[in-house]
Amino acid sequence: MDGEHDAQRHIWPSLEAVFEDKAARGLHRVGVVDVGSNSVRLVVFDGAARSPAYFYNEKVMAGLGAGLDETGRLNPEGRRRAKAAIRRFVALAEGMDIAPLEAVATAAVRRAEDGPEFVAEIEDETGLKLTVIDGEEEARLSAQGVLLGWPQGEGLVCDIGGSSMELARIEAGRVWERATSDLGPLTLTGLAGGAKERAKAIEAGLAPLFERLGPHPHLYLVGGSWRAIARLDMHRRGYPLSVLHDYRMTPKSVRETLDDLKGRDLDTYRKEVGISSGRISLVPVAGEVLRRLMARFGIRAITVSGYGIREGLLFERMPARVRARDPLIEAARHAEMLNARMPGFGERLHDFIAPLFADSVTDPRLHRAACLLHDVSWRAHPDYRAEIVFDNATRGNLGGVDHPGRVFVGLALMHRYRNGRPGPHFEPLLGLLTEAQMREAEILGRAMRFGAMFSVAAPDRLGRLDWRPRAKRLELILPPRAVPLYGEVAEARLASLAKALQADLTVTEE
Repeated sequence: MDGEHDAQRHIWPSLEAVFEDKAARGLHRVGVVDVGSNSVRLVVFDGAARSPAYFYNEKVMAGLGAGLDETGRLNPEGRRRAKAAIRRFVALAEGMDIAPLEAVATAAVRRAEDGPEFVAEIEDETGLKLTVIDGEEEARLSAQGVLLGWPQGEGLVCDIGGSSMELARIEAGRVWERATSDLGPLTLTGLAGGAKERAKAIEAGLAPLFERLGPHPHLYLVGGSWRAIARLDMHRRGYPLSVLHDYRMTPKSVRETLDDLKGRDLDTYRKEVGISSGRISLVPVAGEVLRRLMARFGIRAITVSGYGIREGLLFERMPARVRARDPLIEAARHAEMLNARMPGFGERLHDFIAPLFADSVTDPRLHRAACLLHDVSWRAHPDYRAEIVFDNATRGNLGGVDHPGRVFVGLALMHRYRNGRPGPHFEPLLGLLTEAQMREAEILGRAMRFGAMFSVAAPDRLGRLDWRPRAKRLELILPPRAVPLYGEVAEARLASLAKALQADLTVTEE
């Protein structure tokens, strides 16, 4: 919650939920087919939430670009597998009530001499029009995918595929310089001369990229090989949260992970970590590229993006006013609309408890998100509800929030349903927070626990909290019509909040 993304605080417009925007309704079930050098994937985005919701996601590691540099043609077996996957994707899309699929092909198809023939066959056999994009357009779309998750992100976006690697610079919500190269691991693996020639090729490929984009301390990584390296880094470090999106690494940590990989049996190790055989085979060469890229560009901080070209295509369809929304708040609003008992109550709950957090040690957006999410798991069994809300927040599909932020929201929601500290099962994740942040999450949870039941419909209209932190005094001010609402259960929950605040409590009738 601290660090480079703190600039996101206080910048979001206060507007109606994005899924109520007529311009956004056209985004309902957007289907994208991405034909890459190594994989072919169908993603169907559901609904108009500013954070992408994945209705369907399927990937086939076809290997279209394997051997391309030797033959100049698409890999025959990869071509067969890719066509079979695309036929299946088109058939699936027909049953999903979605608009025509948007389909793009990248480096392998654009470089292969039989690429145009492959594109024509796909259209003839399936009706799907496959658009072959150039490297700079691929860089732009991948960078837009990063902006979908970090609207105020700044740095270099590096997207590695099988046959190419793209770089783009993002700043002020825009994509600026872009460049492409042949530094994909499939291409580099096919080079003659071994590691020495590969090192020369990587340095030669990085030189024009550096000249075009220059140094930058922050790097966003997009692409399956980068995510595999991040997964290995998590495993080596014993990192407690398995979410790859917004996972942070340092160059030192990356080098240690790549060094740890040397001498290991890759097949055994991939099973231990949970990486496919097709992906792990590319990691050593991709790692060589990443080492030299970090050194050449002066990288000091690395953020892994779960979003890329497919999310960039979704971003492309969004009107500017939709792009301007906060991805975290819109995802929470969408969840509330779909699953809460009283959609819209979360904002009123937030207004009611907001006076407690004038001197917050955390991003205020997290308080708002927690209030919006406070009731979305009400159908869960009461004995497990606290654990379920914690898991949903920490492992859910949310953009615009870092890993400590996920844990903060999850811990607050846990306290909303249960008094007392979490059990030892949660301790590793709590290590991502400071003691002050954990204390604030507890206060937020107890505040939501009181506010959610004090007045089922409108606590902000039927009472007011006055918090004097220096005097350590908490006061609930009630209009006469609200006095009957302050029953013994409400009294107990307010007392619990006062205890968390270490405050003296008074209740006053206006």
